[in-house]
Amino acid sequence: MQFPVVDGALTPRVDPEAAQAILAEQLAPTEREMQNARVLAGGGVQESVDGTRVDWEATMRDFPDRVLGKAPRDWDAAYVAVPATFTTEMARNATFNEVVGSFTTGGYSGASGTNIALVAQAVNGAIVNPGETFSLNGYTGARGPAQGYVESGIILNGRADKAVGGGISQFATTLYNAAYFAGMTDVAHTPHSYYISRYPAGREATVYEGAIDLQFRNDSPYPVKIVTSVGGGEVTVSLMGVKTVSVDSVNGGRWAETQPKEQVISGPDCIPSSGIPGFTTSDTRIISDLSGNTLSQETQTTVYDPQPIVRCK
Repeated sequence: MQFPVVDGALTPRVDPEAAQAILAEQLAPTEREMQNARVLAGGGVQESVDGTRVDWEATMRDFPDRVLGKAPRDWDAAYVAVPATFTTEMARNATFNEVVGSFTTGGYSGASGTNIALVAQAVNGAIVNPGETFSLNGYTGARGPAQGYVESGIILNGRADKAVGGGISQFATTLYNAAYFAGMTDVAHTPHSYYISRYPAGREATVYEGAIDLQFRNDSPYPVKIVTSVGGGEVTVSLMGVKTVSVDSVNGGRWAETQPKEQVISGPDCIPSSGIPGFTTSDTRIISDLSGNTLSQETQTTVYDPQPIVRCK
């Protein structure tokens, strides 16, 4: 409450917003958070819970008169129901029969194939319920020697190198594209610094445990199941569920090419390279409903650094 001077006299004035903030803290324990149902990867359903929240418009109605006037100073807070948007019944009736989005990549080495198979097996069967965000790092946890991951080829500072878990970024790229074509919402993805020709330019992702993650959110009304397969030198990731949209990808071409610089490296581990120019590209994702009406269109620009020319001595 404030007491400004009006016409030479102190005049009480109520601040409903400040009062509501105080009441909100006191009434918070009386509210119940809504929880949507969840289809569980191991089978079964976590049931939904309807919520309740304070209806502040109704609760604060006539508040100044209650404080300064003749209206009763004791009154009940008004509440409104917050029903679950994905109910237990919906979860129990969920189906995973349609390919919502799918992608395949190949061209990896034997050691990378070991790592790709391990991460694909770990992710296979994961359920992303409506409104949930899938995190690749969060879902798999550690990906080190203790989990069976082996040393394989990577690109470090533009040069060929090796590290435990090499190849997992190929799985991340495959998953990213499957989610892309499923119309999932991109929450976090990081392109490689250098272009890798077996991936679509401007539409790929790298990961690094504890630092760089791949995340997407399911904003559709239906859960999706991640299904993976590895074999014949290829990895395929599909999101299965109920298809509600179609997705088109339009590449914007390449421009602003940058030329590689030469590096002279000594030591037995040096691998010579002729270098690859860098460039800038763009990708536009167009999401339409199944009748062909455009729902959204978003363009992302990616800048790839040139891979250096490596001379060994």
